Amino acid sequence: MSARRRRLPTDTITAASIAHRYFVEGRAKLEIAAEFGVSRFKVARILAAAQETGLVTIDFDLPVPVDLPLSAEIRAAYGLRRVLVLNRAQTKAERTELRRRIGALAAALLAEIATPDDVIGLAWARSVNAMSEAVRTLPKCPIVQLCGVQAGMDMRDRSVETVGRVAAVGGGDAYPIYGPLVLPDRRTNDILRKQPGIAETFEQFQHLTKAVVSIGAWLPGESTVYDALSPAEREAIGERGAAAEVAARLFDADGNALSTGLAHHVLAIPHDQLRRVPEVIALGYTTPKAKAIDAVLRSGIVTTLITDAESADLLLDLAKQRPPR
Repeated sequence: MSARRRRLPTDTITAASIAHRYFVEGRAKLEIAAEFGVSRFKVARILAAAQETGLVTIDFDLPVPVDLPLSAEIRAAYGLRRVLVLNRAQTKAERTELRRRIGALAAALLAEIATPDDVIGLAWARSVNAMSEAVRTLPKCPIVQLCGVQAGMDMRDRSVETVGRVAAVGGGDAYPIYGPLVLPDRRTNDILRKQPGIAETFEQFQHLTKAVVSIGAWLPGESTVYDALSPAEREAIGERGAAAEVAARLFDADGNALSTGLAHHVLAIPHDQLRRVPEVIALGYTTPKAKAIDAVLRSGIVTTLITDAESADLLLDLAKQRPPR
């Protein structure tokens, strides 16, 4: 027979009354104890028993579909400031829809934490672009493009339009990069960086207070940089240990920044400036990217992660196998 069934009606009513005063009326345990003529320790035991037996249940009606326990586990495992894990019901979707949902979470978070004093950077990524379409409110602050665009992408997916859309929401200035992500050589890179519009955007990197980026894996279809390179270049960089990419900056499996010739062939925020941004919100989702997400989290660059439940499960396994330092 359960503890709940063994309770006398008067005991149940008393427990319910105590629980109502505590959970609904917000009264202190000491105040409740005085009213009922018991110790505050007994009040605590009654409240615990009320939850254990089902007399009291607590539900969270969150404005966003987040798995709170899983989010807390990932945050603790990697020492992050904030983690939002899309719950399992929302995770079960085609990649395009999952991207839209991850983007919507990012939009809700950015709208909550952005201030008029911020300078916000946006990296090229389909998920960041999805976020831009979901942003409905934002303070008036500058929006800065962090890297060039990948040739051949649909215009709606390009970060130039993304930066403009987000800036228009709050009415702040937009700093786009009208140039490709990957360039043929260092000389072309140097020339483009000196162009007035691009130079003005690069000047804003030192003022960034927040950045929204996407985590890519060094795999076909999982990184815009990977897809923009020739097969020989992909293989050579892979042999150097590339595991992940963020805003055209590469990381190995331990989260170390990789120094490759690619750094001189991309229009993108330098690694050291990205690392100095106080708040970096990373969107990393789908299970093929789990190891890449793990690698980037180990780098220490990311402060906030937005991911899905299935990827979060894999991240916990990776963190247990090899605890982050």
